[in-house]
Amino acid sequence: MPANLVVGAQWGDEGKAKVIDVLSKDTDIIVRYQGGANAGHTVVVKGKKYVFHLIPSGIIYDNKICVIGNGVVLDPTYFLEEVASIEKEGFDVRGKTFISDSAHLLLPFHKMIDASIEDGSDSETKIGTTKKGIGICYADKMMRTGLRVGDLLFPETARNKLKTIIQNKNREMDILYGLPGLNEAEVWDQLMTFYDLWKNRIINTSFYLNEELKEGKRVLLEGAQGTGLDVDFGTYPYVTSSNPTTGGALIGSGVGYHFLKKVIGISKAYITRVGEGPFPTELFGDEGSRLRELGGEYGATTGRPRRCGWFDVEMLKHAIRVNGMNAVALTKIDVLSDYESIPVAIGYELDGKKINYFPSQGLERVKPIYKEFPGWKSDITGINDFKKLPKNCQDYINVLRELIGVPVHMISTGPDRDHTIILAG
Repeated sequence: MPANLVVGAQWGDEGKAKVIDVLSKDTDIIVRYQGGANAGHTVVVKGKKYVFHLIPSGIIYDNKICVIGNGVVLDPTYFLEEVASIEKEGFDVRGKTFISDSAHLLLPFHKMIDASIEDGSDSETKIGTTKKGIGICYADKMMRTGLRVGDLLFPETARNKLKTIIQNKNREMDILYGLPGLNEAEVWDQLMTFYDLWKNRIINTSFYLNEELKEGKRVLLEGAQGTGLDVDFGTYPYVTSSNPTTGGALIGSGVGYHFLKKVIGISKAYITRVGEGPFPTELFGDEGSRLRELGGEYGATTGRPRRCGWFDVEMLKHAIRVNGMNAVALTKIDVLSDYESIPVAIGYELDGKKINYFPSQGLERVKPIYKEFPGWKSDITGINDFKKLPKNCQDYINVLRELIGVPVHMISTGPDRDHTIILAG
């Protein structure tokens, strides 16, 4: 059976968790393939909100297996807190979750260094990280100095590795950041608390997933953040420290590319961004505040207000190209119901010249080319039949579909699982 992929088409916060939740119904295994606890995936079921950070959002289905892939950086202390919180809601996490033995462990000094760098940066160099240590942990992974979950399966070797890591990091924190050192024994105890609870669920997840796919199981790959935050294809340096895109999904899960069938891009009917970085269609002042309040645009992880702007066709076409998207899920269309007229950025000008691509550099100098579309001025929350949408709303969706050149297979008309329109295809 095939693997399907859900990937953010904008700067994250597109509503991936709801789409994943809807698709999980017809899936056997849900895999988180990159990122860390900096992601916040929100699912609403019958009015109750659940927010997931490391655990795949498919966990709320009884008969599904969840996998934390090798591309994730796992904060073991935060992970245990999240598991306890989810289990308090009555969901079984330990009985149906596997963790990759190749996932890297995010340790306390990663967060300390991250916060020190971010807090010490001026407005020109500030990235806008969540200070959860994600980038620092990925840097150690690339420097080949990290500790992996599977190392804990061999405690004596892992303890020796940790001693060396702590010695080096304490020296780095003292000299470069003026931070106090960590007690190696305390960090080890935290790791052993995690290990004692999860040692029987640590496996080679790449082998497991490929074998399950060969046996006919259906796999859904779930990423964090979005294409605009991809470390290679996003608005560098204002990006995350991993690849949320299709290439990152295959690397971060170890699933063979030949299994991948459908790549579903998730896009809001407008656009938002958290943190620093260029944003061509951003709205400021009262206009930005109005869209933020209508959409409830505050970060699920940090609570930070999101920057808001109009739909950007070139950005979505870039995401379609980079990811090989063959379907789009359009979310939060209901938020636009209050507008008489809705602008859409249908193209770009860069330094006075029209361009037909999303530039790797110079995005801050881009001037959007807008076209106005009539609004529908009626509440569409909860409608789950496309034909019951107001004509202007149908027209808006159809125009977006024509502009991006990819079918829209799902439309979200509200936060709940049932507020969803599924189109043929």
